[in-house]
Amino acid sequence: MQLADNLNNLGTETAFEVLARAAKLAAAGKDVINLGIGQPDFKTPGHVVEAAIKAMRDGHHGYTPAKGIPELREAVAADTLKRRGAVIDPENIMIMPGGKPTMFFAVMMFAEPGAEIIYPNPGFPIYESVIRYAGATPVPMRLLEEKGFAFSADEVLSQITPKTRLIIMNTPANPTGGVTPKEELDKLAAGLAEWPNVVVMSDEIYDRMLYDGRQHASMLAYEDLRDRLIVLNGWSKTYAMTGWRLGYSIWPERLIGHVEKLAVNCHSCVNAPTQFAGIAALNGPQDEVDGMLVAFDKRRRLIVDALNALPGVRCAEPGGAFYAFPNITGTGMDAKALQTQLLEQAGVAVVAGTSFGALGEGFIRFSYAASAEQIEDAMGRMQKLLERAND
Repeated sequence: MQLADNLNNLGTETAFEVLARAAKLAAAGKDVINLGIGQPDFKTPGHVVEAAIKAMRDGHHGYTPAKGIPELREAVAADTLKRRGAVIDPENIMIMPGGKPTMFFAVMMFAEPGAEIIYPNPGFPIYESVIRYAGATPVPMRLLEEKGFAFSADEVLSQITPKTRLIIMNTPANPTGGVTPKEELDKLAAGLAEWPNVVVMSDEIYDRMLYDGRQHASMLAYEDLRDRLIVLNGWSKTYAMTGWRLGYSIWPERLIGHVEKLAVNCHSCVNAPTQFAGIAALNGPQDEVDGMLVAFDKRRRLIVDALNALPGVRCAEPGGAFYAFPNITGTGMDAKALQTQLLEQAGVAVVAGTSFGALGEGFIRFSYAASAEQIEDAMGRMQKLLERAND
């Protein structure tokens, strides 16, 4: 058979490969601690689960509108107004099966040979993967350790050319936990006035996971960008609903028809009971969400302190999300080698920084969405491995 050439340009998300390898080792009897996959270890809140069960019992078994049921889109609009002060027409909201379809559709709208798309590096690997798959040129937005893994607005603006179609941004960020200060967002928004044809996709999936009193700065605050701004968000991280595959995105009026058409061609709609669960999550009590954040903050401090105590390792304190992204250059190993040794020899699953782009070399990602006991055990195993390597 002859496959399409562009399949060779499609990357993957290594965290799932690590998850599969860890599961295989565990099935063979190896004791494995998984700090590789980015999903909370908490259960979905009970009232959310019950809402889905009720929806199934009430007969919500059929197709829904491609955009999502009106009640859920209205709940998203109300939540956006409450938390962000932004008035959004529910007709401009798309309910998606997770966050990735928004990334995929946004890139597919603007990517073609000759086009350029700016994306975070190190960043969520699907950004670069889809850009290359669609034939556009990926232009890395550098996220540097010395800047707390925040992007520089001046540098991003200097990268824009007449070929630039789309800028992808993510704060709080995966894999670094970096949070870009509002001052940089202000500067970027102001500078984009000189480039009225450049669209922005702001991935804000971790917008409620911030620490030390930080407040999320949403790109929705910039009214002048609203007619060319796509905002990605969802339920997976905030409500421990990764397996439910439920996300949403906010689109400008001139793009909503195009994304609806892409959804119809791709997945038709999101399953109905899950959408009712999404309503319950947004409208119901938030105490479990607040509790998860308190737990993540304690784990963040635990893992950062432990990493900084390891030989050859230093770790900047993440400001958001639930990832630590330590610099491991002092160990004498590259990122992939340390990822492999930690899993195969120490039974600790992590993800090499190079899985998130070329600028991730010298780093590995830890997800601290695991218990404090698991984190402490993993750090002990890593210390023994590094000490043996230095003998």
